[in-house]
Amino acid sequence: MSESSAEAAVAAVASASEAAAGWRRATGLAGAAIGVIAAGAAAGVAIERMTVGRGMRQKARLALDSAGPYGALRGTPGKAYADDGTELYYEVDDVDPESAPALSPRRRRLFGRKAPAPVTVVFSHGYCLSQDSWHFQRAALRGVVRTVHWDQRSHGRSARGVAQTQEGRHVDIEQLGRDLKAVIDAAAPEGPLVLVGHSMGGMTVMALADQYPELIRERVVATALVGTSSGRLGEVNFGLPVAGVNAVRRVLPGVLKALGQRAELVEKGRRATADLFAGIIKRYSFSSRDVDPAIARFAERMIEGTPIDVVAEFYPAFADHDKTEALALFTDMPVLVLAGVGDLVTPSEHSEAIADLLPEAELVLVPDAGHLVMLEHPEVVTDRLADLLTRAGAVPAGATVSGYGSTSSTARRG
Repeated sequence: MSESSAEAAVAAVASASEAAAGWRRATGLAGAAIGVIAAGAAAGVAIERMTVGRGMRQKARLALDSAGPYGALRGTPGKAYADDGTELYYEVDDVDPESAPALSPRRRRLFGRKAPAPVTVVFSHGYCLSQDSWHFQRAALRGVVRTVHWDQRSHGRSARGVAQTQEGRHVDIEQLGRDLKAVIDAAAPEGPLVLVGHSMGGMTVMALADQYPELIRERVVATALVGTSSGRLGEVNFGLPVAGVNAVRRVLPGVLKALGQRAELVEKGRRATADLFAGIIKRYSFSSRDVDPAIARFAERMIEGTPIDVVAEFYPAFADHDKTEALALFTDMPVLVLAGVGDLVTPSEHSEAIADLLPEAELVLVPDAGHLVMLEHPEVVTDRLADLLTRAGAVPAGATVSGYGSTSSTARRG
């Protein structure tokens, strides 16, 4: 880096530190922790600050927001109700019997021309995301197999958790498993199921299995666990030095509680420091340097759309999550375990640990991919998911995915 570039980077870090100091004055303990995170991210966004003005970045965001097609797919809406009365929003994409003859050659290679088996594929999304995070996979499967996409409580179009807003309770993973059961009962009360979960959504699938083992044995014909973990999340260091991550772990529960109590003030602060938070989001969502800016902005919008008090309500659940024993229920079915090698949130070692307990599972580790692997490398995820559906009988057994782009050579299988 040149001397002038180094000076600019130092200035950028100083600017971020000043912003963090102002935040500390405004929000006390909560601001102090945000300052720690901001300091860690400042170097990562320094180059962007040197070369792109704030006004230009704002214009770019507006342009991407107005032109980006991502997250625009909609299905037949429905509502399910959790055991505490929380309204859960879902959408169904039904099989289109007339679509098969019109399928493109690429989609014909994936799924063939015959009507798929009567299987429902249920997609569960991750923390601070929504059902739209499956945009590319939904587009590929649309009309070819019946799918259900739902928003976890307090995310997307689902209502705020009743137990959280009325009783002040944190969310636990067990509750999310019961929520998924309510969605299945409403949207797919009969017939075979394929369960697909990313990150927290994968944990939701495990919690469903833990609480409703008979459902798994009787109806689930395949499962995909993407960028997720069966436990020991308290050991994840998020790419930070050990001393730093230990300090963050000590204060973060109290910080998030304080943030949740000052939600309005914090949301204003998030908007004021949008550039810095965009850098943090990009670092922890993607691994490749050349990720499509429209995709990065799409992820930002989902994450920014999660209120800080919702972030606070969910966070404690991850430290307590341990569903290792529940994995045994998936041993007698096709299973896909997939992760990005560069995932800093649920490191790929956690997926390898899951695969070790499911020796018949297909393990796919995607190089140059981070936590949002289904957005960063959608062709890989869609390719392997299509193969899983073929093995489960959800699509014609004679279909092949070997000719789907060049994705098969970009992933390493265990």
